[in-house]
Amino acid sequence: MTDRNMARILIIDDDDRIRRMLCRMLTREGYAVDDAADGAEGLVRFRNQPYDLVLTDLIMPKKEGIEMIIELKSEFPEVKIIAMSGGARIGPEAYLQLADSLGAERCFSKPISRADLLGAISALVAPTRAS
Repeated sequence: MTDRNMARILIIDDDDRIRRMLCRMLTREGYAVDDAADGAEGLVRFRNQPYDLVLTDLIMPKKEGIEMIIELKSEFPEVKIIAMSGGARIGPEAYLQLADSLGAERCFSKPISRADLLGAISALVAPTRAS
């Protein structure tokens, strides 16, 4: 496996099981991965040390993904974001359309196929330059 130039990815999801699974999968793929349990924690982590890519759930406590995307894109316009949602009462489509309109580069309904997610991540971090 390649080191992907050690692209740094921040995974934000309130579901511990999903977050751990994504961390393991992306670490095995050669990415440097950190995680946060909600949007508020994710923003603090990103502000302290920006990442090449943010992979975020949209429905979370404290600070939802939509709110976090707005703040991240306002402060860091170049940030690349992949949004994902299993939906809620209204289903994931409305949330994903909103995330797309706010600047998320890719949007996925959960469950996401491993191949689709890895392909999207690879395409978004490919321009990462080695230091």
